[in-house]
Amino acid sequence: MSAVSREQIRTMMAEVLSAQGKEMPTDDSTELEGIGFRSLDFSELALRVEDETGEELNFDAPGLRQIRTVTDVLDFLEQLQGA
Repeated sequence: MSAVSREQIRTMMAEVLSAQGKEMPTDDSTELEGIGFRSLDFSELALRVEDETGEELNFDAPGLRQIRTVTDVLDFLEQLQGA
């Protein structure tokens, strides 16, 4: 499995937002609600990471409920790759 770097995940997240006419914030502590990043956007981002790594990411709903900021998304996806 080839891991995707934090910066690559950030770039993919920016692409997901850009496709909706939204911009990726420069501050990773930005709340997802404030930039309009929703669960479907997270799903699309997770699929992109899976496509890049060739591995399925296994995560559960309780883990997703803890995600509030851009940093949370980056941390979560990084941790899943190491699992």
